[in-house]
Amino acid sequence: MTEPRNHTVRLLQEIRGAIAALDNKLESKVEMLDKKIDRNHEEVKERIEIVRQGAFGESVLGRYATAGIDQRIAAAEKRISDLEQQRR
Repeated sequence: MTEPRNHTVRLLQEIRGAIAALDNKLESKVEMLDKKIDRNHEEVKERIEIVRQGAFGESVLGRYATAGIDQRIAAAEKRISDLEQQRR
């Protein structure tokens, strides 16, 4: 039978090896999660920017529609001022 001290040392060495392997495995999982979180963060930022652009009319269609409204408002204001001057 082996001495208890040698047996304890061998068990502690096995435990240390198992902990090191687990630590390496955990470290790689954390790195994968970090990368996934970074990708998700970028995707969310892009989606927020698209929604912001749509909400403030910064898309091409929004700008086109806004330009049309601005022209119609300017034309209506001109007609109103012309009518006001005719009344005077």
